[in-house]
Amino acid sequence: MNMAEFTKCSNEKVNKWLEEQIAMCQPESVVWIDGSESQLEALRAEAVSTGELIKLNEEKLPGCYYHRTTENDVARVEDRTFICTPTEEEAGPINNWMEPSQMYDKLKALYTGAMKGRTMYIIPYSMGPVGSPFSKIGIELTDSIYVVLNMNIMTRIGQEVMDVLGTDGDFVKCLHAKKDVNPEERYIVHFPQDNAIMSVNSAYGGNVLLGKKCFALRIASYLGKQEGWMAEHMLILGLENPQGEVKYIAAAFPSACGKTNLAMLIPPEYLQEKGYKVWTVGDDIAWLRINPEDGKLYAINPEAGFFGVAPGTSEKTNFNALESTKKNTIFTNVALNNDDLTVWWEGLDKNPPKNCTNWLGEKVDGTTYEGNLAHPNSRFTAPAINCPCISSEFENPQGVPISAIVFGGRRAKTAPLVYQARDWEHGVFVGATMASETTAAAAGAVGVVRRDPMAMKPFVGYNMADYFGHWLEMGKKLGDNAPAIFHVNWFRKDDEGNFMWPGFGDNMRVLLWILDRVSGKADAHDSAIGLLPTASDIDTTGLGISAEELDALLSVDKEVWKEDVENIKEYFAQFGDRLPADIKKQLEILDKNLND
Repeated sequence: MNMAEFTKCSNEKVNKWLEEQIAMCQPESVVWIDGSESQLEALRAEAVSTGELIKLNEEKLPGCYYHRTTENDVARVEDRTFICTPTEEEAGPINNWMEPSQMYDKLKALYTGAMKGRTMYIIPYSMGPVGSPFSKIGIELTDSIYVVLNMNIMTRIGQEVMDVLGTDGDFVKCLHAKKDVNPEERYIVHFPQDNAIMSVNSAYGGNVLLGKKCFALRIASYLGKQEGWMAEHMLILGLENPQGEVKYIAAAFPSACGKTNLAMLIPPEYLQEKGYKVWTVGDDIAWLRINPEDGKLYAINPEAGFFGVAPGTSEKTNFNALESTKKNTIFTNVALNNDDLTVWWEGLDKNPPKNCTNWLGEKVDGTTYEGNLAHPNSRFTAPAINCPCISSEFENPQGVPISAIVFGGRRAKTAPLVYQARDWEHGVFVGATMASETTAAAAGAVGVVRRDPMAMKPFVGYNMADYFGHWLEMGKKLGDNAPAIFHVNWFRKDDEGNFMWPGFGDNMRVLLWILDRVSGKADAHDSAIGLLPTASDIDTTGLGISAEELDALLSVDKEVWKEDVENIKEYFAQFGDRLPADIKKQLEILDKNLND
């Protein structure tokens, strides 16, 4: 066939790559995405005309659209996600690996002719504010309008990105083809050494919005190791005190541990009245660099939008997230109210629509339907600027200075409400041993400990042991400027199985102790696991928590911890000799402290 015509750009590296991909995928036509509203509006209209999108109620949800994926394509697929490095050791024991040339051959067979009769869209995009020293550029090729419109929300796209790329700039090569959406032939593949990502046979968010986890974490974590910075699965929030001073925290949590709620936290009334405020810089990903001028760690949110889980989001649980979805948002796999073209999901309110289309596209009576009307992993893609508490520093190309790093988990008996690492090295160990216990919602047995180091288990683009080593290296470079590291656990339970801490907005009380520690205003006492607050240092005004209950929340049960140490030893064993000596040393210190 004659290769589809495309307009060349001024960057020959881009042109050469485009020619190769167009020859392989064989699209009928090729369209550059320039980021203009007129072009995007034409694509929205086209997607509505083909049924790919449904336009929602313009009065109630202005600029919002609804989309359904196929039943077999509703979540990230970790078993189909690969890191292809020259040797298996470089990918490490946690990642799926295949030798790069073997994987390229396999993928070439799948991509050949995959876009016949379709349009290929070329999306130049920036992770981070365009032109920021933190930012990196990607170009995603896709045969999906849904991907174009989501990338417009999640990243900065268009001609201004090409202007910054210039004639010789480097970029991450991202190729996506829906193909047949065949789960047996679905691959999400990363080639860190080649700066390349290839996704085929999926049309679902996390697998196809290649700027998100694929670039912003897997490829970026590898780039960060090479270039001396960090790409982390962390929220970034600013805490403003009554004097108007703002301090920034970066925090990592495994899934189902309240990360988005913390990123958009609303302080309890008692603290609001005093003048405390919270500002959201990011809800999911942080890129962190050492500022050459002051030697401190600064962070940006490389994304421009929120790709949030809809079920469970309500005015009560996360008012700010819900507000963010009120305009210019794309909803995926939620339920549709056929009467007024609005959306619904479990946990939004107690009034499911009677005249409803569920996420499978079936017309049902939502008031009597027994299954899920919205898929449990249904999503909203919302512009970050919609968020009522978005930080004024959100677009700051220099990022924000990080005062504290917080790790969290979901532990019924082990971790106290909060403790501080003794130093950076100890903090890296605390992050490396992060875990949560499975809840009823997760597949498998309840209460099983799942290790998720720094919440990066599914997202680190190279050997996890080397990743721990990179953290330790960053600490050496930061020296006395290293942020303090803490661990929190909102999910401690009493002997009757009840949560002991109210959580949600009241987590602000713990964050205030963390900031008091950072600024030298609060004391702590050492324990077997790290530095603990004195109960009186946590402000519990109006909570009705007794001193005894707070003591229990901050207690360390050595016997429970001894069991945890055995579990940590088993987890670390998979890394063999690659596990950094400093991490082994910290495990020995913990072991000794618990047995003294």
